[in-house]
Amino acid sequence: MTNEGLQLSDGNIHTSARAAGTSISHHWSRVAGAGRANEGLRADWQKQLREVVEVQGFEYLRFHGLFHDDMFVYREDETGAVTPSFQYVDALFDALLEIGIRPFVEFGFMPREIAVHTDTLFWWRANGTPPTDYDKWEQLVLRTVEHWRDRYGIEEIRTWYFEVWNEPNLAPFFRGTRSEYFEMYRRAARAVKSVDPQLRVGGPATSNFVPDARFDGETEDTSQHAAVLAADDLSALDWKPVWLAEFLAFTEAENLPVDFVAAHPYPTDWALDEHGQGAKLTRDVNATARDLQLLRKLVDNSAYPDAEIHLTEWSSSSSSRDRTHDHLQAATFVLKANLDTIGLVDSLSYWAFTDIFEEAGGGQEPFHGGFGLVNHHGIPKPTYHAYRFLNALGDELLTRSDAGAITRRSTDGKIIGAIYHYPEEVTLTVPASIDVWDIAERTLATGTPRTISLRVEDLADDAQFTLEIVDHEAGNALPAWKQQGKPLNLSRAEQAAIDHAARTLRVEHHIAVNGVLTLNVTLPPWGIALLTQV
Repeated sequence: MTNEGLQLSDGNIHTSARAAGTSISHHWSRVAGAGRANEGLRADWQKQLREVVEVQGFEYLRFHGLFHDDMFVYREDETGAVTPSFQYVDALFDALLEIGIRPFVEFGFMPREIAVHTDTLFWWRANGTPPTDYDKWEQLVLRTVEHWRDRYGIEEIRTWYFEVWNEPNLAPFFRGTRSEYFEMYRRAARAVKSVDPQLRVGGPATSNFVPDARFDGETEDTSQHAAVLAADDLSALDWKPVWLAEFLAFTEAENLPVDFVAAHPYPTDWALDEHGQGAKLTRDVNATARDLQLLRKLVDNSAYPDAEIHLTEWSSSSSSRDRTHDHLQAATFVLKANLDTIGLVDSLSYWAFTDIFEEAGGGQEPFHGGFGLVNHHGIPKPTYHAYRFLNALGDELLTRSDAGAITRRSTDGKIIGAIYHYPEEVTLTVPASIDVWDIAERTLATGTPRTISLRVEDLADDAQFTLEIVDHEAGNALPAWKQQGKPLNLSRAEQAAIDHAARTLRVEHHIAVNGVLTLNVTLPPWGIALLTQV
């Protein structure tokens, strides 16, 4: 897996339909995220998931709370043996497989009965703690995987992934040390592999990249905090993944399996240490690609060079109240960052597919800055279209520029391209607009229109194309909601009208002349478009 040779040209996107293509995988459609397991028992959540699986092509779904108290899994018999109950889990996993998506299993959080601490996180009170008894933790993982083997068959669960915990380097998610997490990984990995050696297990799913390698999770060290905040150029700092090198060294020394490496490279809101002391900073727009290049080298040079790399949470920011998630610019960032990371990663999992997401409780407005590709009514946001555009791309890359890419579908030779206008005035990842509208609105107004020259040669003379455009009005729910006065509780008619606006794109039709398609596409700042040969 490599992105060598994918050099960016300036603006114009010219190619031949007969050009030698570079094989690419759709890492953007591999995994999507969701809030927690119990939310997946809702009918509206399942309806929305079915749609995004059909439209965006997601293959796996990852979520928190598999072992949380509201799934009623943990039980002990009269002798103290772990005897879990899986009624709620079965209902959820049956629904996922029926919809056509597989679980990317996250083992967490800790059941209350074996949680060391009583402090919880999130509105739904997750227990982010080591176990009181590591033997019982191992038995819980073992009995769970054995149950899935018996219910779904070993061939099915060999296609799944098994990830140990979520962001153990951050205090709310794990109130323990790095060594305690490593012991949890050891036990969980041993349990998974004892069921079948071909099952895939990985970690450590740590949060963000930090600008210093010394935050090891064993001692508190925030001495670099002031220097980092004072730095003029954050991109010039030496950003490193948290715990990854230590994790790979530990697993090698202990001869433990690592089938995949997981991390969460949010380009904003990083934490300096496991005690949650950090800074809400926005990194440059190329941070994601640069982080993945570093991570790729780290894995390639480890004892596990064949391990897959899954970024099991990723978005423009890590806040479920960031207003830019509802705006057009989030979609542009998604499109650009995913095209920039071709060949670097096995999955870049968008967090999360729906606004039915209750870490901070239910959102109090139809559009409140939630992560979702759709809001809690199922109304698409611009990011919904960005992922639809990505999923539509072919499996052969013909050319790439700083304004998009043109691909070819190997099955029928059809040409599909995606383009975007990320204004050069914004050198950062889309600045977060947490709990306020003004930053999002200012960013949206930044920049001027850009004309992108598209040219595809060696086509059939009558080759026909459609060009779908998402801009400040088309394919955009927010303007329609604002026109209605931003109602807090939508009527059915209001909901239908906003949904219609969100699904109505600007569409143009074009035909090749003498085997050449030539287009000059003018996009407003943050506009995105999909070119499809029909």
